[in-house]
Amino acid sequence: MPAVSSTSPSISSEQRLLDSLNTAVLVVDSCLRITYANSAAQTLLQLSGPRLLQSVASELFANDNLARTTLRDALELGQPFTRRHEYLQTLGAAQTQVDYTVSPLDSDEAAVLLEMQPVDRFLRIEREEALLAAHDTSRLLVRGLAHEVKNPLGGIRGAAQLLAAELAASDLASEVRAEADELCTIIRDETDRLRNLVDRLLGPTSKPQLAELNIHEVTERVAALVEVESHGAVNLERDYDPSIPLLVADKEQLIQALLNIARNAQRELIGSAAATLILRSRIQRNYTINGVPHRVVCRLDVIDNGPGIAPEIAEKIFFPMVSGHAEGSGLGLTIAQSLVQNHGGIIECQSLPGNTQFSIYLPLVAKLPATLSR
Repeated sequence: MPAVSSTSPSISSEQRLLDSLNTAVLVVDSCLRITYANSAAQTLLQLSGPRLLQSVASELFANDNLARTTLRDALELGQPFTRRHEYLQTLGAAQTQVDYTVSPLDSDEAAVLLEMQPVDRFLRIEREEALLAAHDTSRLLVRGLAHEVKNPLGGIRGAAQLLAAELAASDLASEVRAEADELCTIIRDETDRLRNLVDRLLGPTSKPQLAELNIHEVTERVAALVEVESHGAVNLERDYDPSIPLLVADKEQLIQALLNIARNAQRELIGSAAATLILRSRIQRNYTINGVPHRVVCRLDVIDNGPGIAPEIAEKIFFPMVSGHAEGSGLGLTIAQSLVQNHGGIIECQSLPGNTQFSIYLPLVAKLPATLSR
């Protein structure tokens, strides 16, 4: 969205420079009204230019009294002031924590420059880096263990097959032979089950088959499956942004990742009154994933009004074998995270009772990890 400005000549020469910044910048006059907002400010506040122009700057903050005092002091004393970890609160956005600096402008008219840096973004990047590092470490450990388990399973299954063949050719009583053959079958079946579990633990290793796709082809496939599986017990709502451009990604892998999350949410809603599941798509601007900045990414949200994730497992839900349900395998979210990471994306989660949100962030063009791009 374009920046907004007044006709004041004090900012006209700097407008182009300010608009190119990632830092949110406002110019505030002596009446504490906003006369200019660069593009980064409009993105941060999620308010359009006309709504920002001439609005009162202090009212953007949860602690509007402190903000008003800071702005007045900068105007009257001609000194810069900095506030840390203050919350923005606007009609167009949820609370966002920011550091902000108010600096007097050297101009004919009394005005100050208000610069805002979102703290949430840096905290999120740190949390994301920790999540990815922990996920990579656990995946390496699990893969090493899985290979060690997988090797003897082949020997056990082969031995059971040989034993079954020898029993069939023996002169044992038919009742004894039948019982022994049943035991050999149990050994083979359980070995196959463990082998399948190990294969799932190893996770996806194939390179995504990239092609252009509309992300709503993915959400609609998952929505159709959820509606069939829930038998009408879950109210499914769609909240799509039709302006999202085409992605370059693996359609089947994204369907699997989103379906794993949606099925988890569906399981959480069992027994809930007015159970609701929301599939939402949005554009996210100026987003960093695994240290890589992106001007634009696609965000898919899966939101449910279930009881929420238990606090004791909230930080570990993407680790293998962690599940809040006795019947769960604890692999669905691990596999979903791996599939999304195969595209250079990430899954994040926020959970409170009555509102659990999983968000998938995807670059418009998949950024393959080094292990898959070779």
